[in-house]
Amino acid sequence: MAGALPLCAQGGHGPAFGLATPTGGKGGLSYNATFMSITQDEPTAMMRHTWNYSPTKRLQLNFSAPTPIQGAANRPRTRGGSLMPGFGDIELSAFYRFHQNNLGVGKRFESTMIAGISHPTDEKRGGITPGNGFHIAAVTGYASRSWYFWGGAGWQYYLEKSNEQLGDIIYTTGVIGYRPTYFREHRPDHDWRIFLEGVSEWTGSDHVNGTSVADTDNHKILIGPSLLGLYGAWGVSIGTLFPVYESSALNTGTMISGESPRIMVNLSYWFF
Repeated sequence: MAGALPLCAQGGHGPAFGLATPTGGKGGLSYNATFMSITQDEPTAMMRHTWNYSPTKRLQLNFSAPTPIQGAANRPRTRGGSLMPGFGDIELSAFYRFHQNNLGVGKRFESTMIAGISHPTDEKRGGITPGNGFHIAAVTGYASRSWYFWGGAGWQYYLEKSNEQLGDIIYTTGVIGYRPTYFREHRPDHDWRIFLEGVSEWTGSDHVNGTSVADTDNHKILIGPSLLGLYGAWGVSIGTLFPVYESSALNTGTMISGESPRIMVNLSYWFF
């Protein structure tokens, strides 16, 4: 597995929540089934189905659609993960790895741009009618056979609909990854990596009739581990983000009280 499918495709081949630079191999097609759970005002759970296709080794195209499970009436105002759209959004996106500097065998420094457009499937989100959205992000970092370091930032913008508009989401992510020595030296059928991920998320104020809605802006910081396992054409990723800080009009500079840990489980299959 380690030789046939190295860490190369975002969504199933990297961190669960943070931005990462890899794109798929030329001609690669994969499917991801992702379970996500976020508790803010109310528990929300969702399955997300994502198809990834790479016409070149630097370009990856993605289509993602949700299936609500719980709490669909009022979905949270956040992206499910940095590589995932909002909980109620259908999204078309593209990753383009525009820079790569090979530093040695299996070592590289590289950068990737991400852009996407989204369409909501829910009528209300945080009490606001969601409109179509745009997402843009950039990430850069180092990857080798043993260590991974990525840092990136993104911006989610929603258009106005019915005189209502969701606030912007601006976020930064940082990821440290490690591949244990056993999987580098023994080359077994399975391969595992561990990550420590951090997300800092700023949500702007919602607007109704051109006027900002009080107490809808906030800043959150979440940190947690994730685990990636690969076997043959299959991959599984499990991650949890623990909220550690919140700053808002209602809760300034304290531990988060309104959000539980975010949970993500992703199952991937690579057709070729």
